[in-house]
Amino acid sequence: MWLGKVIPLILFTQKRQIDVIFLDFSKAFDTVSHSILLDKMDKMSSIQFDKNIVRWVSSWLTAQAQRVMVNRVTSGWWPVTSGVFQGSVLGPVLFNVFINDLDVGLEGVVSKFAADTKLGGAVDSVEGGEALQGDLDRLENWAITNRMRFNKGKCWILHLGRGNPGYTYRLGDEMLETSHAERDLGVLVDSKLNRSQQCAQAARKASCILGYIKHGIASRSREVIVPLCTGVASPQVRRAVLGTTVQKGHKTIGEHPKEGNKDAQGSRGEDL
Repeated sequence: MWLGKVIPLILFTQKRQIDVIFLDFSKAFDTVSHSILLDKMDKMSSIQFDKNIVRWVSSWLTAQAQRVMVNRVTSGWWPVTSGVFQGSVLGPVLFNVFINDLDVGLEGVVSKFAADTKLGGAVDSVEGGEALQGDLDRLENWAITNRMRFNKGKCWILHLGRGNPGYTYRLGDEMLETSHAERDLGVLVDSKLNRSQQCAQAARKASCILGYIKHGIASRSREVIVPLCTGVASPQVRRAVLGTTVQKGHKTIGEHPKEGNKDAQGSRGEDL
């Protein structure tokens, strides 16, 4: 997790204030221009791609067509000129190739994981805030050049570090909102890098699952209840605590499975 590794290193070793901007592309995989993608691959062919691979991808992309059917009446076929399949193996790979030059010329630190992009930089000086704003301007220009759009309603700022000046930023013509907690690759982190909200959320989800088991399963035998609890509810808790060092969060997560087990009693009344 980028926030859990890179940012604490800067905060605690250099004692600097950091701003992290979470960026969201609007329909990222659907708006990848085939012509721009193939042009980028062609330029990279001398270094990273064999020309046969470029020709193969070109053949795969240009052979796509689509049409609309309404009440068994179909339209004519139209070529598909943009978009890569998100659920495929090749789709995310091609998307990564497409955004490979996203961070060219940027002063801040950029994290790219498929469509999840984050921009961070030290803002303990006015120049730091101006540099981060300059990076946002370059990213907006990159999006325009590559026929992409940012979903600015889902782009947020996370201010980190004691005494953070809380600078405001814009992306294009729109001001970005400040958030007190954001998800970094599925893990909820707040402005103090505290993951207790993630632990509490996982505990609530596990508790709900235990409630469904309690009220939805008539049997109370150990052979039925224990596999359900360990196979369905327990993974929700274990997945949430990986890499988490928040003691309060650990306590919260640990409480609910015990509560669920008290309700799940065997046919003789013993606790499971």
